[in-house]
Amino acid sequence: MSGHQERATKRTIRRKELREIVPLADSTIYEMEQRGQFPRRFALTPRCVVWDLAEVEAWLQARRAVPIPRACPPDVRLRKTSPLRAQDRAQTPRA
Repeated sequence: MSGHQERATKRTIRRKELREIVPLADSTIYEMEQRGQFPRRFALTPRCVVWDLAEVEAWLQARRAVPIPRACPPDVRLRKTSPLRAQDRAQTPRA
């Protein structure tokens, strides 16, 4: 090497490739970006936004390393209506 440091080539990905890597809806990704929970996109041109592939891969690795806690079941006592039972549905006449 002649005094120049080797730099890793940064690769960016567009939305189509991001969707293939991260199976989340666009709205979910946007909301997570706003909360700082997902790598931020940046604009290459006024009509083209991209994500840094290394940041997305690092985010995926971090997600794999931490188990996601299960969601709490809903409190059925707070329901406004009671769901029909399967046997009640079978007896209900259909129009």
